[in-house]
Amino acid sequence: MSKECEAIHVLARKLERHNFPFSESHIPVNGIYILFEKGEHGHGGERIVRIGTHTGEKQLRSRLKQHFLNENKDRSIFRKHIGRSLLNQSNDPFLEFWELDLTTRKAKDKYAHLIDFEYQKSIEFRVSQHIQSNFSFCVFEVNDKTERLEMESKIISTVSWCKNCGPSENWLGNYSPKQKIAESGLWLVNELYKTPFDASGIEGFSEIIKG
Repeated sequence: MSKECEAIHVLARKLERHNFPFSESHIPVNGIYILFEKGEHGHGGERIVRIGTHTGEKQLRSRLKQHFLNENKDRSIFRKHIGRSLLNQSNDPFLEFWELDLTTRKAKDKYAHLIDFEYQKSIEFRVSQHIQSNFSFCVFEVNDKTERLEMESKIISTVSWCKNCGPSENWLGNYSPKQKIAESGLWLVNELYKTPFDASGIEGFSEIIKG
């Protein structure tokens, strides 16, 4: 998978790069995003550390704001992963409470009294600072939901199977309590090690990226 993974990296790095704060007008309403992280390198340049998309129609911009702006770990698994690693890195016992999902009313009624929400807010702020300071991304348009999800899965699988790019010794993800993150070098636990792109798939990917 090294050749295919390298091709994905080369193509992605040629796309317009977005940093925080980013302009929504430069981002399509439907598509796939690819994240890069400071200090992470592979295939002769910056290493891909996360690939993602959205399921709702015209929700790509909203999804990116959930990651970079909205301080709610339960609405962004990416934020939750970053927070887990930061807390685990410092052996912070609040990790136990960070894991709780308070999205539903039932969960709030059950767990809310256990949580120091002021402290949680401070962790959310740290997560925002870390993401905004260390991550950049590129995007490309894919309007069909089925095609979008299939392509996301294949990009993730291709990168996760690659043996020639991986995390640095100082990568924050090495502190993740999620073994799949530390092992794969990606801020992901789903779609890893599934069906990757073959050579013809990379050609199709290239055509989509180039528009």
